[in-house]
Amino acid sequence: MTEQKKQPRVIVFTTPTCGFCNQVKAYLRRHKIRFREVDVSRDPAAARDLARRSGQMGVPVLDIDRQIIVGFDKPAINDALGL
Repeated sequence: MTEQKKQPRVIVFTTPTCGFCNQVKAYLRRHKIRFREVDVSRDPAAARDLARRSGQMGVPVLDIDRQIIVGFDKPAINDALGL
């Protein structure tokens, strides 16, 4: 029996005008990684949560199983996802 790898919990903090955010989301979709998108421009509580978790107000920020990755850092994203 083959063991199926558990999908990590992925949250992507974004804004609609962020080009790198769109690149991150496309990258995750290409790798068939499910994620929840949080638009911090529409959700002030999420923006505060983002600043608390990452120490940043800029996006994109990814939370992959509670590991915070700031920016579209492919090596860090791949490492966190086991790609």
